[in-house]
Amino acid sequence: MIPNRQILTAVALGLAAVTSQADNAPAPTAPPPPPVGWHGKGEAGAVLASGNTTAETINFKLGLLEIDGQWTHALDMGLLRARSGSPSVQSANRFDAGWQSNYAINARSFWFGGLRYENDKFSGFDYQATASTGVGYKFYDSDAIKLSGQAGAGYRRLKDDATGNSSGDAVFVAGFDYANALTASTKVVDKFHAEVGSGDTLLTNFLGLEVKMSTALALSVGLDVRDNTKPPVAAPPKKKVDTITTVNLVYAF
Repeated sequence: MIPNRQILTAVALGLAAVTSQADNAPAPTAPPPPPVGWHGKGEAGAVLASGNTTAETINFKLGLLEIDGQWTHALDMGLLRARSGSPSVQSANRFDAGWQSNYAINARSFWFGGLRYENDKFSGFDYQATASTGVGYKFYDSDAIKLSGQAGAGYRRLKDDATGNSSGDAVFVAGFDYANALTASTKVVDKFHAEVGSGDTLLTNFLGLEVKMSTALALSVGLDVRDNTKPPVAAPPKKKVDTITTVNLVYAF
């Protein structure tokens, strides 16, 4: 587990590195015309072990994107399952999905509306569901570097897994999305999301490295960190921070 202050420090260092690189980067060039219709990528990874150690870990991710005039629609879904030990005991069970629609106000600014749902059996919450809206800004949008940030407000519903009680609160939402094509075949991505509310503050950060093996296939290595600052009271107590390291095969379409 990683202490909360280390997560915030890592994010701050990442932003500092991005800013430093952006300051020294040449003037951004116009991105190529967007593809027509829905496109995206799916990725999957699995670890299966037997013998002295028994473990099964499977994770799937799906990302879809459509650009239609001034509108951009994005759907992201993820699934994680893990079992270990003998007899086998489940150690991870998470499903999450998010939808966001952006409307371009001008070349750099946009309005967004989003929905997010998460069902994580080991977080202490039966589910977290959020609807939010706000504004965003594209700091860089070139072939090599893409960096955007957004902030807004929304409403969230939480359900305690132990008691079954549900609650709702207003939340402040913020995030940034960064991608840097280091070479023609290697790309670094970092995506941070925050939901700040009285019931819980959720911080997530995904840092990944993607290496192309062909026009459609790639290998992705990533570190996913999630922090629920106020997990429900449970026995045994729930830890605030979860970290997952993944190695996935990626297929783009």
